Amino acid sequence: MKYPIAIEPGNDTTAWGVVVPDLPGCFSAADTGIDEAIENAKEAISLWIEDAIAHQETIPKPSHITDLQRSGEYDGWIWAIAEVDPALMDDTTERVNITLPRRILALLDQRAKSAGETRSGYIAQMTMTH
Repeated sequence: MKYPIAIEPGNDTTAWGVVVPDLPGCFSAADTGIDEAIENAKEAISLWIEDAIAHQETIPKPSHITDLQRSGEYDGWIWAIAEVDPALMDDTTERVNITLPRRILALLDQRAKSAGETRSGYIAQMTMTH
């Protein structure tokens, strides 16, 4: 998934600001320039999407960059695209094969049972809360 981002140029004393217009409140910054700004925007977008999913909120689709440019809201800013893995929003169940030491597997199963979860459910829950 590709989200347009607006980058406010920085300098030696001011960070580069980054805004993701399609995702309200999603922003980031960078100290070293455009490449870092884009990478930091990707991370901000991923975190924004995770939070929206956790709160069962709708995730807006990316706008066309030209439509955002025409709005004039970010005149003088640099436009770029931040691409994030679409799997972030894919709830399709997928079977995986992992290898763990027996003692870790026993501990995992014990904790899953105590939490009232299956092994898979417990791993998923732990991943989403950390």
